[in-house]
Amino acid sequence: MGLFIFVGAVIATVLAIIINSYNDLVKYRNRYKNAYAQINVQLQRRYDLIPNLVETAKGYMKYEQETLEAINAARDFAITISSLAAKKPGDSKKMKQLSSAEVALNGALNRLIVIAESYPELKADKAMSQVMEELSSTENRIAFARQAFNDAVTIYNIKREAFPSNLVGDSFSFNSAYLLEGVASEVRNTPRVSF
Repeated sequence: MGLFIFVGAVIATVLAIIINSYNDLVKYRNRYKNAYAQINVQLQRRYDLIPNLVETAKGYMKYEQETLEAINAARDFAITISSLAAKKPGDSKKMKQLSSAEVALNGALNRLIVIAESYPELKADKAMSQVMEELSSTENRIAFARQAFNDAVTIYNIKREAFPSNLVGDSFSFNSAYLLEGVASEVRNTPRVSF
Protein backbone atom coordinates (compact mmCIF):
# COMPACT_ATOMS: atom_id res chain seq x y z
CA MET A 1 0.00 0.00 0.00
CA GLY A 2 2.86 2.40 0.85
CA LEU A 3 4.43 1.78 -2.57
CA PHE A 4 1.19 2.78 -4.33
CA ILE A 5 1.03 6.01 -2.33
CA PHE A 6 4.67 6.76 -3.16
CA VAL A 7 4.18 6.05 -6.89
CA GLY A 8 0.96 8.08 -6.87
CA ALA A 9 2.76 11.01 -5.22
CA VAL A 10 5.57 10.86 -7.77
CA ILE A 11 3.10 10.78 -10.67
CA ALA A 12 1.10 13.67 -9.17
CA THR A 13 4.29 15.70 -8.71
CA VAL A 14 5.43 15.06 -12.28
CA LEU A 15 1.98 16.00 -13.62
CA ALA A 16 1.97 19.17 -11.52
CA ILE A 17 5.39 20.14 -12.89
CA ILE A 18 4.27 19.50 -16.48
CA ILE A 19 1.03 21.45 -16.05
CA ASN A 20 2.80 24.34 -14.33
CA SER A 21 5.52 24.49 -17.00
CA TYR A 22 2.94 24.36 -19.79
CA ASN A 23 0.85 27.13 -18.21
CA ASP A 24 3.93 29.32 -17.68
CA LEU A 25 4.95 28.90 -21.32
CA VAL A 26 1.46 29.87 -22.46
CA LYS A 27 1.50 32.90 -20.14
CA TYR A 28 4.90 34.15 -21.35
CA ARG A 29 4.08 33.49 -25.01
CA ASN A 30 0.90 35.55 -24.66
CA ARG A 31 2.87 38.34 -22.99
CA TYR A 32 5.26 38.67 -25.90
CA LYS A 33 2.38 38.48 -28.39
CA ASN A 34 0.64 41.29 -26.51
CA ALA A 35 3.89 43.27 -26.47
CA TYR A 36 4.12 42.86 -30.26
CA ALA A 37 0.55 44.11 -30.59
CA GLN A 38 1.69 47.32 -28.88
CA ILE A 39 4.52 47.70 -31.41
CA ASN A 40 2.03 47.14 -34.20
CA VAL A 41 -0.23 49.92 -32.88
CA GLN A 42 2.68 52.37 -32.90
CA LEU A 43 3.90 51.24 -36.32
CA GLN A 44 0.42 51.76 -37.72
CA ARG A 45 0.34 55.24 -36.19
CA ARG A 46 3.66 55.96 -37.90
CA TYR A 47 2.46 54.55 -41.22
CA ASP A 48 -0.61 56.79 -40.99
CA LEU A 49 1.55 59.90 -40.43
CA ILE A 50 3.83 59.32 -43.42
CA PRO A 51 1.28 60.26 -46.12
CA ASN A 52 0.78 63.60 -44.31
CA LEU A 53 4.53 64.16 -44.35
CA VAL A 54 4.79 63.29 -48.04
CA GLU A 55 1.79 65.43 -48.96
CA THR A 56 3.15 68.43 -47.08
CA ALA A 57 6.59 68.03 -48.62
CA LYS A 58 5.18 67.45 -52.11
CA GLY A 59 4.10 71.07 -52.45
CA TYR A 60 7.61 72.33 -51.82
CA MET A 61 9.76 69.57 -53.28
CA LYS A 62 8.62 69.46 -56.89
CA TYR A 63 12.00 68.13 -58.05
CA GLU A 64 12.27 65.42 -55.42
CA GLN A 65 9.48 63.17 -56.70
CA GLU A 66 11.74 60.11 -56.66
CA THR A 67 12.40 60.52 -52.93
CA LEU A 68 8.70 60.92 -52.17
CA GLU A 69 7.85 57.84 -54.25
CA ALA A 70 10.57 55.87 -52.44
CA ILE A 71 9.00 56.78 -49.10
CA ASN A 72 5.57 55.67 -50.26
CA ALA A 73 6.95 52.39 -51.62
CA ALA A 74 8.92 51.71 -48.43
CA ARG A 75 5.83 52.53 -46.34
CA ASP A 76 3.61 50.19 -48.36
CA PHE A 77 6.16 47.38 -48.09
CA ALA A 78 6.55 47.94 -44.32
CA ILE A 79 2.76 47.82 -43.86
CA THR A 80 2.59 44.49 -45.70
CA ILE A 81 5.44 42.98 -43.70
CA SER A 82 4.06 44.34 -40.42
CA SER A 83 0.69 42.70 -41.02
CA LEU A 84 2.41 39.39 -41.78
CA ALA A 85 4.55 39.70 -38.65
CA ALA A 86 1.43 40.42 -36.56
CA LYS A 87 0.13 36.96 -37.46
CA LYS A 88 3.29 35.27 -36.11
CA PRO A 89 5.07 37.62 -33.69
CA GLY A 90 8.36 36.22 -32.53
CA ASP A 91 8.84 34.16 -35.72
CA SER A 92 12.47 34.48 -36.78
CA LYS A 93 11.76 35.04 -40.48
CA LYS A 94 8.96 37.55 -39.87
CA MET A 95 10.96 39.58 -37.33
CA LYS A 96 13.96 39.75 -39.68
CA GLN A 97 11.72 40.86 -42.55
CA LEU A 98 10.07 43.50 -40.37
CA SER A 99 13.46 44.80 -39.21
CA SER A 100 14.62 45.06 -42.83
CA ALA A 101 11.42 46.79 -43.96
CA GLU A 102 11.66 49.30 -41.10
CA VAL A 103 15.34 50.00 -41.82
CA ALA A 104 14.43 50.69 -45.48
CA LEU A 105 11.58 52.99 -44.44
CA ASN A 106 13.82 54.84 -41.99
CA GLY A 107 16.42 55.26 -44.72
CA ALA A 108 13.85 56.78 -47.07
CA LEU A 109 12.62 59.12 -44.32
CA ASN A 110 16.20 60.12 -43.51
CA ARG A 111 16.76 61.07 -47.16
CA LEU A 112 13.64 63.25 -47.05
CA ILE A 113 14.80 64.98 -43.89
CA VAL A 114 18.24 65.68 -45.36
CA ILE A 115 16.74 66.99 -48.61
CA ALA A 116 14.21 69.11 -46.71
CA GLU A 117 17.13 71.09 -45.28
CA SER A 118 17.55 72.76 -48.67
CA TYR A 119 13.92 73.98 -48.70
CA PRO A 120 13.61 76.83 -46.17
CA GLU A 121 9.89 77.28 -46.88
CA LEU A 122 9.29 73.61 -46.09
CA LYS A 123 11.26 73.89 -42.85
CA ALA A 124 9.10 76.85 -41.86
CA ASP A 125 5.80 75.16 -42.76
CA LYS A 126 3.65 74.66 -39.67
CA ALA A 127 2.04 71.46 -40.95
CA MET A 128 5.45 69.96 -41.69
CA SER A 129 6.68 70.90 -38.23
CA GLN A 130 3.63 69.31 -36.63
CA VAL A 131 3.97 66.08 -38.63
CA MET A 132 7.68 65.85 -37.81
CA GLU A 133 6.92 66.32 -34.11
CA GLU A 134 4.29 63.55 -34.27
CA LEU A 135 6.74 61.26 -36.08
CA SER A 136 9.42 61.94 -33.49
CA SER A 137 6.98 61.16 -30.68
CA THR A 138 5.89 57.99 -32.45
CA GLU A 139 9.51 56.88 -32.92
CA ASN A 140 9.96 57.13 -29.15
CA ARG A 141 6.81 55.10 -28.57
CA ILE A 142 8.01 52.46 -31.02
CA ALA A 143 11.34 52.25 -29.20
CA PHE A 144 9.60 51.72 -25.84
CA ALA A 145 7.20 49.15 -27.29
CA ARG A 146 10.06 47.31 -29.01
CA GLN A 147 11.98 47.19 -25.73
CA ALA A 148 8.94 45.75 -23.94
CA PHE A 149 8.54 43.16 -26.71
CA ASN A 150 12.20 42.15 -26.59
CA ASP A 151 12.03 41.89 -22.80
CA ALA A 152 8.94 39.67 -23.02
CA VAL A 153 10.58 37.48 -25.69
CA THR A 154 13.70 37.14 -23.57
CA ILE A 155 11.70 36.05 -20.52
CA TYR A 156 9.75 33.57 -22.64
CA ASN A 157 12.92 32.13 -24.19
CA ILE A 158 14.60 31.79 -20.79
CA LYS A 159 11.55 29.97 -19.43
CA ARG A 160 11.38 27.79 -22.56
CA GLU A 161 15.04 26.80 -22.31
CA ALA A 162 15.13 26.14 -18.55
CA PHE A 163 14.63 22.67 -17.14
CA PRO A 164 11.98 21.17 -16.92
CA SER A 165 10.11 23.67 -19.14
CA ASN A 166 12.39 22.80 -22.04
CA LEU A 167 11.02 19.24 -22.03
CA VAL A 168 7.45 20.53 -21.98
CA GLY A 169 8.21 23.21 -24.59
CA ASP A 170 9.73 20.71 -26.99
CA SER A 171 6.88 18.27 -26.45
CA PHE A 172 4.17 20.85 -27.08
CA SER A 173 5.87 22.85 -29.89
CA PHE A 174 6.67 26.02 -27.97
CA ASN A 175 9.24 27.40 -30.40
CA SER A 176 11.87 29.97 -29.55
CA ALA A 177 10.81 33.54 -30.20
CA TYR A 178 13.00 36.02 -32.06
CA LEU A 179 13.85 39.52 -30.88
CA LEU A 180 12.98 42.53 -33.01
CA GLU A 181 16.42 43.91 -33.79
CA GLY A 182 17.98 46.29 -36.24
CA VAL A 183 15.33 48.98 -36.14
CA ALA A 184 16.44 50.55 -32.87
CA SER A 185 19.83 51.75 -34.10
CA GLU A 186 18.31 53.22 -37.24
CA VAL A 187 15.65 55.08 -35.26
CA ARG A 188 18.22 56.49 -32.86
CA ASN A 189 20.39 57.64 -35.73
CA THR A 190 17.57 59.43 -37.51
CA PRO A 191 18.67 63.03 -37.90
CA ARG A 192 16.51 65.39 -35.93
CA VAL A 193 15.72 68.59 -37.78
CA SER A 194 14.01 71.58 -36.23
CA PHE A 195 11.23 72.72 -38.51
